[in-house]
Amino acid sequence: MPQSRTDRPTTPAPGPLPAAGLPAPADPPAGPDAAGPDAAGPDAPVADLRAEDLAAGLQLVALDMDGTLLDQDHRMDPGFWAVADALEARGVVLCAASGRQLATLESMFGDRAQRMVLIAENGAHVVHHGRPVSTSVVAPAAVDAAVRTVRRLAAGGERVGAVVSGTRSAYVEREDDAFLTGVARYYARLERVADLLAVDDDVLKVAVHDVGPVAESVYPELAPLSATHTVVLSGEHWVDVMASGTDKGVALTRVQEALGITRERTAAFGDHLNDLEMLDAAGLSFAMANAHPDVRARARYLAPSNRERGVTRTLAALLDLLP
Repeated sequence: MPQSRTDRPTTPAPGPLPAAGLPAPADPPAGPDAAGPDAAGPDAPVADLRAEDLAAGLQLVALDMDGTLLDQDHRMDPGFWAVADALEARGVVLCAASGRQLATLESMFGDRAQRMVLIAENGAHVVHHGRPVSTSVVAPAAVDAAVRTVRRLAAGGERVGAVVSGTRSAYVEREDDAFLTGVARYYARLERVADLLAVDDDVLKVAVHDVGPVAESVYPELAPLSATHTVVLSGEHWVDVMASGTDKGVALTRVQEALGITRERTAAFGDHLNDLEMLDAAGLSFAMANAHPDVRARARYLAPSNRERGVTRTLAALLDLLP
């Protein structure tokens, strides 16, 4: 079923963390298990995160959703809302940056969404205060190629399915309950159609889901499209096809330009490969302890995992360091 609006709880804001509880500077993991769900632990040291790091001030915070702000069960930390209030009170703009549909992000943040920046569809659809900032559309030929590739793989026994996400709705042609239930978590507006190639809508993204690791199955099959389009792994089971030059980093840069906010005054949190460019666009970049090794290596700091309320705890600490 589509995800319903998340009601804002009344949990009080977490207090500032002691120095031992702040995130540590990120380093590449030492071994294959180093990037496990709680690799940093809830009390990771942060010797290099000081007030000096925030000397320029903080004006914009960009947050990935799945694997970052949301826990392993895709739930919002109840304590986050109080921290969000504190950010707003300090004049900091809050930005949710996700592969999820715009309508889904709006339902998750409720009335607050109208005061936020929302980067949806991995950067293909960006709004601020409910008004468009940018939209990127996939060429019909690429939509055709992606959908036909998925159909061919499915006919060969692969457990795959495509979601064609447009400006008005998202569309699927598979009809089994397991697939539809999984997809509905990310797409609040979802329509079942007989033929994805007959959809009459501007396509923002073609998202392909595989029950198994998508990097080993669908991604290599869609890779040829990367010559003319962006093809990105957005999770263990998802790969997205978008217009060339579309990613969360480009979207965040456009937001910064629109709001007159510099990279140095921007913080960003992420966990997977579709977050890399967004982290590059932020002066304060945080990889979650559960992040992909490439993300951990790219970010400036390592935050506690999404299982350990890493975003909420780190933002509380940053607020305490602001001048």
